[in-house]
Amino acid sequence: MDEVDIPMDVVIETARRIRALEIQGATNVAIAAVNALSEQIQLSEEVDRDSILSQIEEAKEILFASRETEPFMRNALRYVEWRLRTGEWRDKEELRELVHGVSEGFLEDFRAATDALVKVGTRRINSDTVVLTHCHSSAVSKVFVEAKRKGVDFRVICTETRPKYQGRITAGELLEAGIDTTMIVDSAMRNFLKEADLVLVGADAITSEGNVINKIGTSQLALAADEARVPLYVVSTLLKFDPQTIHGEYEVIEERSPDEVWPDAPEGLKIRNPAFDVTRREYIHGIVCEEGVISPHSILEAVRRRYPWIIESIGA
Repeated sequence: MDEVDIPMDVVIETARRIRALEIQGATNVAIAAVNALSEQIQLSEEVDRDSILSQIEEAKEILFASRETEPFMRNALRYVEWRLRTGEWRDKEELRELVHGVSEGFLEDFRAATDALVKVGTRRINSDTVVLTHCHSSAVSKVFVEAKRKGVDFRVICTETRPKYQGRITAGELLEAGIDTTMIVDSAMRNFLKEADLVLVGADAITSEGNVINKIGTSQLALAADEARVPLYVVSTLLKFDPQTIHGEYEVIEERSPDEVWPDAPEGLKIRNPAFDVTRREYIHGIVCEEGVISPHSILEAVRRRYPWIIESIGA
């Protein structure tokens, strides 16, 4: 069959929205990418296997390029591709059903993983516990909200998280749930650790060594928590594991526009705006995930057990 150029309008628009931060958060980005790929294939009139797989590869490249530090999105797209490469279809209707089923299956697996880790996470919060958190993590917020629903009386200290103030999202969600919440400026995190019993943060990526990439400032918080002897736990699904790090590749730290920091900065001023940093595993007490609370050292074993396709998808 002759190769046909298929418009990638849906995928291109989703990638644009991800780049522009109109879609934020690893979970939201992954869901948007899976939905875009699914819709793109369903809109196509192609049914030939080679043509469909070629479309998937092109869509992956476009979406992968939209954000540098998004292993959850990459794993989500790898899953869809892996299932379609091993799937069978005879006509367009069967292909549409397969794509829909695969996409929904991934999202169901993710929801089940989230439910499991939330149950685990709530066990770390007791009455009168003071928890410090940084940035906005949908998983961490769900842990807080579920603990409150169970009647646990606790308090949260959240950072404002400059320059995009994602901490305001966290604060809004917690206040809506009736949780006692205090917001602090980022530079005050070390000072307020003396009030905290526990630190809970999310993750944008987890490496094969058990190191965690998260919002800039997380590594500073981890160092300060270690100094203050306050345990820090990472709350994250194993779907955020980056399999490329098995081969020794480093997770790329995305740098964002200086305009986020100072839109009308003086001419000649250099501004650096890294979005993430790396927290080494020795500063992490445990990873709260769908497998329970695991040591960062055992992350690769846990991923192989729970999601073998993540490893298989890169030929590791």
